[in-house]
Amino acid sequence: MKNFVRGKLAAKLASGIAIALLSGLLGSQAFAKTLVYCSESSPEGFDPALYSANSTWDASSKPVYNRLVEFENGTTNVLPGLAESWTVSNDGLEYTFKLRQGVKFQTTDYFTPSRELDADDVIFSLNRQRLKDDPWYDYSAGTSWEMFDGMEMPALIKDIVKVDDHTVKIVLNQPSASILASLAMDFGSIMSKEYADKLAAEGTKEKLNQQPVGTGPFRFVDYQPDAVIRFQANPDYWAGKPKIDDLVFAITVDATARIQRLQAGECQVAAYPAPADIAGLKADPNLTVMEQPGLNVAYLAYNTLMPPFDKAEVRKALNMAMNKTAIIDAIFQGTGQVAKNPLPPAMWGYNDAVEDDKYDPEAAKKMLDEAGVKDLKMKIWAMPVSRPYMPNAHRTAELIQADFAKVGVDVEIVSYEWGEYVKRARDKDRDGALILGGTSDNGDPDNLISYFFSCAGVGGANFANWCYQPVEELIQKARVTSDQAERAKIYEQMQVLIKEQAPWATLDHSTVVLPMSNKVTGYVMDPLGSHRFENVDIAE
Repeated sequence: MKNFVRGKLAAKLASGIAIALLSGLLGSQAFAKTLVYCSESSPEGFDPALYSANSTWDASSKPVYNRLVEFENGTTNVLPGLAESWTVSNDGLEYTFKLRQGVKFQTTDYFTPSRELDADDVIFSLNRQRLKDDPWYDYSAGTSWEMFDGMEMPALIKDIVKVDDHTVKIVLNQPSASILASLAMDFGSIMSKEYADKLAAEGTKEKLNQQPVGTGPFRFVDYQPDAVIRFQANPDYWAGKPKIDDLVFAITVDATARIQRLQAGECQVAAYPAPADIAGLKADPNLTVMEQPGLNVAYLAYNTLMPPFDKAEVRKALNMAMNKTAIIDAIFQGTGQVAKNPLPPAMWGYNDAVEDDKYDPEAAKKMLDEAGVKDLKMKIWAMPVSRPYMPNAHRTAELIQADFAKVGVDVEIVSYEWGEYVKRARDKDRDGALILGGTSDNGDPDNLISYFFSCAGVGGANFANWCYQPVEELIQKARVTSDQAERAKIYEQMQVLIKEQAPWATLDHSTVVLPMSNKVTGYVMDPLGSHRFENVDIAE
C-alpha cells in the first residue's frame, strides 16, 4: 500500500515537471508542427526487444524502428517492411528476405551512420536475442529477451544466413504457421550494427537501450525521465517524411490528469481515459473519441509454484469467490465485458462453448475447506498504471479483496512503480496473485497462448509459472499445423484445459477508447494496442 501511495505522489511531481518542460518546448518551436501525446507511463527502456509493454514499444519500436515485415496500420495484415519481398521454400523451412536498398539509419546528435541498411544489421538484431554466446546477449543486466523467448524463437530458428548484402535467409527447425506475424512484432525491430559496434568499442553498450538509432519515421532527441520524451521527424525516412515535425510524449500517469491536459490543449491525443470520463469526452465539441473492441485480456495470475496455489482446486475455489460481473460493472462502466477465456472473442480460435466459473461464495468456501486451506493470507498485486485492458487495477484488487474476505481469505494489496512491478512479477517465489493483462501483438492465437502459458515462459512472461504438458503439447501441435480451421480447433481444446486447471482468473476484455483533438487527422486505431503517428497530421 505504501508503494502505491508513493507512486501516486511521484506521478503528480512528474506531471508538474512535464508541464513546465512542454511550455518551454512549444514556445521555442512555434513554427514547427508539433503533436503531443499524453502517454500513460514511462518507458522501461528504448530497446524494444527487452520488454513486453505496449507503452514501452510506443516510445521505442513504433517511432524509431522498422522490422523486416510490418503490420498494415489498423489491421493485423502482414506487409513488406525493410524486406521488400520474400520467398518460402517448398518444405516451409527457409524464408529468404530481399532487403530494400537505399534505407538510411537516422542521424542524431550522438551518431552519424556511414552506410545504409544491410544484411549485417538484420543478423545482428536477431542473433543477439538468439545466441547465448553473442557478445550482446546479456548486455542489459537484469532484463531478458522476453518476447523472443516467450514466442520460443530460439527453438524455432535454426540459423540466420547472409546470402548477400541485401538478402537474408532465416532457416527454421520446423515449419511455422505464424513466423511472419512473429517477425512483425516489436522484438523484430532492426538496429544498426554499426552503431552497436561503436558503443561496444567505447564500452558504453548500455546506451543501445538509452539512445536508440533506427530506420523509422522519427528520430530520438531526448528523454526527461518520468516526464517527457522528444522525437523529431526523420527527414530521410524511406517511406516518406512524416507530416508532423515534432512528436512529444508527455508522460502523465494519472488518467484524470491526462484528460484535463487534453481538454486544456496541452496535448492532442490522450491514452486510456477513465471510463467515468468517456461520456463527457464524447460531448466535447473540440474532441474526437475513437473506440473499438480490443484484442486484449486482463487476468489475475496465481503463482502456481507456491502452495496452496499449486492446487487447481484452490485456484478454482478462489475464482468462484470472485464476483466478476460486479467488478467489471464498477471498473469499466460499460466499456468492458467479463472474460471467460484468455483469448478475446474477436480473435479466431476463441471457444465460446467454454463455461465460466460461477460466482458461488458458499461453494468456494466448501472447496477451500475440502482442500485443507484455512485462514489463508495472500497478496494481490495491483498495477500502478492504466492499461487498455485494466483502467484501475488497485480498485479491482480492492473489490477482489472484499470478495475473498467473504470466504475467509485475508488479502494484502501491494504495488510498485511500473518497471519494478514487471521485474518483481517474474520472480518464481512471488507471493500470491497479480493483476496483469495483454493485447495481442500479431493477431495470431499462438502469440497470447504461448506468451502466457508455454513452459519456456516460466520465470518470464508466464506469470502464473504454470507448465502443463497437455497444453504444451497442443501449443507445439498448433504451430506446425498450416490449416487455420484445424489450428482453431486446437486452440479451442487449449481453452477448455486452461479453464479446468485455472492458472488464472480471467477478468475482462475491454473496449479501447482514445480521445483526441478534432484537429488531428490520419490517426488509425491499432487492433494490437499500439499508437502509431507516422501518418498523423494536425491542423494549424
